[in-house]
Amino acid sequence: MAYDEYVPVLLNCRGRSCLIIGGGKVAERKALTLLNAGASVHIVSPVLRSEALQRLAKSKVLQWTDRKYRPSDLDGAFLVHAATDDSQLNMKIAEDADSLGILANVASNGEAGTFIYPTVMRRGRLTLAISTSGAGPKVSHDIRERLEEQFGPEYEDYLDLLYRMRSMIREEVESAEVRRRLLDKVYRMDVLSEIRRGGYAPWNSDKIKLWIENNQEE
Repeated sequence: MAYDEYVPVLLNCRGRSCLIIGGGKVAERKALTLLNAGASVHIVSPVLRSEALQRLAKSKVLQWTDRKYRPSDLDGAFLVHAATDDSQLNMKIAEDADSLGILANVASNGEAGTFIYPTVMRRGRLTLAISTSGAGPKVSHDIRERLEEQFGPEYEDYLDLLYRMRSMIREEVESAEVRRRLLDKVYRMDVLSEIRRGGYAPWNSDKIKLWIENNQEE
């Protein structure tokens, strides 16, 4: 049996119009995920049962249209979440979205949509996504807990330093060969151990530039 019906991707939703049909706890989770990613969130629902969504709508952090779903709500949407407690309506939303080429997630039946959400573990810039292809969320959560032990909070400082050094090497060094050599040296630095021992102090721009100058030779 093949388990590759989904292509793992990370979507850039910043500034994009993301539609949620529904106003309960599931809609709340989807909205918070999208807002954290910088999306423009629009909820269509006759009522918001989530207090968090009520606060976000009142403060204009997201847009709320207080009525039932209409197919025209999909106009201009990048993706849509069908998150009502009516499974038939959710299917109708997914079908409407599919006809327009819009990505759709169906809360009541993941396989009915065009994308699903994996279980996610984050450590700053590190994002690890786990999917069991429908075997059960409990297994995914167990795996996430193991990964959280393996990849501790030290990875936030570690990856932040790598990102800043990689960015400055690209800015400061013209030669592709020298850039490659410097990046190899960066990845061989044992910063993780230093962070775990508690002796690490974040590098400022001057220190990174000095390191670049002193490490360009083979």
